[in-house]
This record gives sequence, C-alpha cells and structure tokens, in this order.
Amino acid sequence: MRQIVLDTETTGLEVSEGHRLIEIGCVELVSRRPTGRHFHRYLNPEREIDVGATEVHGFTLEKLQGEPRFADVVEEFLAFVEGAELIIHNAPFDLGFLNAELGRWCEAVSRKRLVMERQCTVVDTLALARSRHPGQRNSLDALCKRYGVDNARRDLHGALLDAEILAEVYLAMTGGQSALELKESISAGAAIKQSSPLQRWVRPAGVIPVIEPSPEELALHEALMVNVKS
Repeated sequence: MRQIVLDTETTGLEVSEGHRLIEIGCVELVSRRPTGRHFHRYLNPEREIDVGATEVHGFTLEKLQGEPRFADVVEEFLAFVEGAELIIHNAPFDLGFLNAELGRWCEAVSRKRLVMERQCTVVDTLALARSRHPGQRNSLDALCKRYGVDNARRDLHGALLDAEILAEVYLAMTGGQSALELKESISAGAAIKQSSPLQRWVRPAGVIPVIEPSPEELALHEALMVNVKS
C-alpha cells in the first residue's frame, strides 16, 4: 500500500479570503515504511503573507519571490500523489487550499476541475487522534509527546519537516501500543493476576450408576438381617 504524508504552509488561515499555498511537503510510505522519496516545493503565492502566518512559519513574500508558482509544479505534484492514500493532520484545512489552487489552475488552462479527494483517498490524523484520545489535546506537538516522537527541530512550522514528524506519529498511532503503553499494560495485567482470588476447579458431575440386587442377593440379605436381630 502506498501512502503520502502531506503538509502545507499558507499565507493565512482562511482560503475563502484568497490566501494561498507557500509550501508543500510530502513523504512517501510503502507498506508502512518510509521509502526516502519525497516531494517538497516552496511556492511564490503572488500575494502578501499575514504577519501572524509569518510568525508561525517564518516566510515573507520577499523570501519567496524567486520560487515557482503552484501552476509551475502542479503536474509534478499530481504525478507524485496519484493513486496514493493521503495522510494529513486536520485534512480539511490542507485540502481546502490544495483544491482552491487546483481550481485556479484548471480554470487557467481550461481543464475540467480537479478535486484532491477524487484523486486520492484521505486519512485525517486529527480525526483519528480525537477518536482514540477523546477529550485530550491532539495537536501534532501533543501527539509527539504522547507517542514519544522527537519534535525538537520544530521551532518554526515547515511543511516537509511536519510531514516527516507526522509520518512517525501516524505509524506509532496505528501500529499498536507504544513501548510505554505496552509496559503499563503488562504491569496492570500482573497486578490483576496477583490480586485475583484463587479459583477452584470444579469437576463436572457425572451419572452415578444404580445396580439393582438379584432375588438371590435379596434372600441372603433377609437371612443375614434375621441373624443380626436375634
């Protein structure tokens, strides 16, 4: 099975306000193993970047002026993800921006509109984490802490780095218990075993045969009883 762990960075939070992609990072897994193949591009968004977004990822429009536009890399991107299962944390956010960019490109080249969900199946790791850890924090940083994934390099958000970290989190979250959870499970099992009362093994009841005496045996018994009474 081929999976692509994907993350993006953007000029702002709301795609409905015309915000654009500035970075796409993808990591390939085949049969749940990293292959070393990845897709990574910085993009010129052709618009200003919100100050709040720059504080998150560190990019300004000036830094990205020499990078390609989404239209310049879209065919390479689509070829990389084609037929794969996409693994995305908070998938509606990234898919919203990708679909908006695809819509602009399709309109510019007079092509039928493309939608990512029709190109690939999608797993939202945020929804998955919420189902497994209800009522808890399920941000990528929180999941790193929960599953023991090193995110020390994550001073600023970056699409490729976050995709690499998410790949580790996803494999830990879907690959069974972590080492700590397994240790706790074994300890709990041992405690239950020690505190449980001893159980008696009860032999199932069988059928007891009844043997009727013969007439000769009855006569002998009566004669014996006469002698006992006298």
